[in-house]
Amino acid sequence: MRRPRAAILRICAVLIATGGLAVLAGRVDAQSAPERSAPDSVPVERVELPSADGKTTLVGYLFRPAVPGDSRVPAVVMMHGRAGAYSTLANGVYDATTLSQRHQFWGRWWAEQGYLAILVDGFGPRGYPQGFPRYSYKSRPPELDEVTVRPLDAYGALAYLRSRPDVLPERVGLQGWSNGGSAALATMAPDAPGIADHTPAAGFRAALAFYPACRLKDHFAKDDYAAYAPLRLYMGTADEEVSPKRCRALLEDADGDIKTKFYTGATHDFDDPGRRRQRIGANVEAREDVIRRATEFFAAQLASTH
Repeated sequence: MRRPRAAILRICAVLIATGGLAVLAGRVDAQSAPERSAPDSVPVERVELPSADGKTTLVGYLFRPAVPGDSRVPAVVMMHGRAGAYSTLANGVYDATTLSQRHQFWGRWWAEQGYLAILVDGFGPRGYPQGFPRYSYKSRPPELDEVTVRPLDAYGALAYLRSRPDVLPERVGLQGWSNGGSAALATMAPDAPGIADHTPAAGFRAALAFYPACRLKDHFAKDDYAAYAPLRLYMGTADEEVSPKRCRALLEDADGDIKTKFYTGATHDFDDPGRRRQRIGANVEAREDVIRRATEFFAAQLASTH
């Protein structure tokens, strides 16, 4: 008996969500899919690293892949959103055990694909580990500005990763969510603070921006946005926090290898694995699809050429 098309699609989605990409001799291979490891098998290490602002010591959480000790692997810098790096249930405990479900998932996911991932906590070291609630944008302090400050954190993390003997220094990608997605957009612009040479060789090789706010302090009100390296944006059409319309306007005439995907009916935080977001059917479908797209994108952009 033939399986209904919907059932086949569900099976494919499960395979995508639970598959992994093999790493062999430091190379990410998008064609292979070994069984995904248990979450606890990916170690998480707390580290400290300097921001490129020259004054802030950031906290980072490393998710390391299971590869031979002398291997060099691609890496991913992850930038949290306005709620910070930690769970809303952290209750004053801000460490690797209280990272949000979304950050834990993506950090472990990238490690399982063979990347070394680092989640950068840029709010905690500046006195705001708990992040900020919705509709607080105008009251947030200037030292957390996503256009002028947070790119400096991203480039600080890039420099840190490049200093490590287990990272391929020319193969580092950037991923950001919400306010961190806005920071990712600003980081990939040709006038971003933190580096002098805005090229894939000097900066990030590629970037993912999930449901960012695209006004970006009106920084690109006069000049069209551009990205110096490949950039992909993912957003739901029913986003209740930021404007899909504004992101379309920002990127429709942008220069560079930029592509967008707007998921019909999906909300803000659609990739959050928690029950609150995943009880919405459009979010379930969007999450499954974005995991596949993001994985394929980084595999194509960050795969070792050696």
